[in-house]
Amino acid sequence: MIRMSRLASILAAALVAALVAALVASCSAAPAGTARTPASGVAAAPSGEPRTLVEGLAVPWGIAFLPGGDALVTERDTARLLRVTPAGKVTEVGEIDGVRPDGEGGLMGVAVSPVFTEDHYVFLYFTSAQDNRIVRYRYDRSLTDATVLLDGIPKGPIHNGGRLAFGPDGYLYASTGETGDRALAQDLGSMAGKILRMTADGKPAPGNPFANVLWSYGHRNVQGMAWDPSGRMYASEFGSSSFDEINLIRKGGNYGWPEVEGVGGAPRFIDPIVTWSTDEASPSGMAYADGSLWVGALRGRRLWQVPLAADGTAGVPAARFEGRYGRLRAVTAAPDGSLWIGTSNKDGRGSPVPGDDRILVLTP
Repeated sequence: MIRMSRLASILAAALVAALVAALVASCSAAPAGTARTPASGVAAAPSGEPRTLVEGLAVPWGIAFLPGGDALVTERDTARLLRVTPAGKVTEVGEIDGVRPDGEGGLMGVAVSPVFTEDHYVFLYFTSAQDNRIVRYRYDRSLTDATVLLDGIPKGPIHNGGRLAFGPDGYLYASTGETGDRALAQDLGSMAGKILRMTADGKPAPGNPFANVLWSYGHRNVQGMAWDPSGRMYASEFGSSSFDEINLIRKGGNYGWPEVEGVGGAPRFIDPIVTWSTDEASPSGMAYADGSLWVGALRGRRLWQVPLAADGTAGVPAARFEGRYGRLRAVTAAPDGSLWIGTSNKDGRGSPVPGDDRILVLTP
């Protein structure tokens, strides 16, 4: 027979174990949040199917257009920068020195100077042996004059962000991930889990809210950025286990991660304007065209069309080409109004078919 004192000790130990287990579960579980119910309004579907422009690529990650209509395309794992014409001709600009592909890192974002005809600047975001960094080059048939604009961006096997784009204000924006270290997203002393804004020389852009390159924070892993005709900025963001997001980005805004995932309703955080379950999206590249945001879905294996009202509110998202082309990562608006869409079926999480990876062209 177990004595009462020994029984009490056993019960007390069991209670402590249960409390510890509950605490661990609460720390590892996704933060509380709810879905966003979109406003009414559904955009018209594209008039046709995408056409294949290029085949045989390896994880095309970023697409940016040069004056004249040719595009520069990055391949994440090969570290190659390619030039692709609207007719589908591919030439290799070069393999970028210093890139160390690792997990979700590698050669990622690419941006072309808005005054390229004057300065010939091209900007790349990539993972090096030490960090993620943004490097500027001069491009005239080949890349020269490599200049590190910003280094020390934390890197990890996951959540490296990586998108680069010039905003309508003429400044360069970059998205970073929190590398799996959740606390970094709320740390204003870290560049991880942020959207950054800088000059073409890598300096903090005038009007930045924290007197450094940070523009917004509380992000988990932003991989898409786009602006509407009124200059409003939107970002697509990977959720953890409940809700992927599109956020309307505001200067100095805190978007809640890791305190909340999805719509939290807390005044100190900015709620997303669109949410999906994580199996529907894993939203990556994003572009604005013809009244909608167009978002490539990795896990969701579809192209999401999100109509926008004149005031920037989102209508009902519509899934296009579901399951037809596999994982979609890069989405960029071309000068002629079409969308260039890159598949990501060779990234280790897809199921490549003959011809992958490819760039598709869609006319909204």
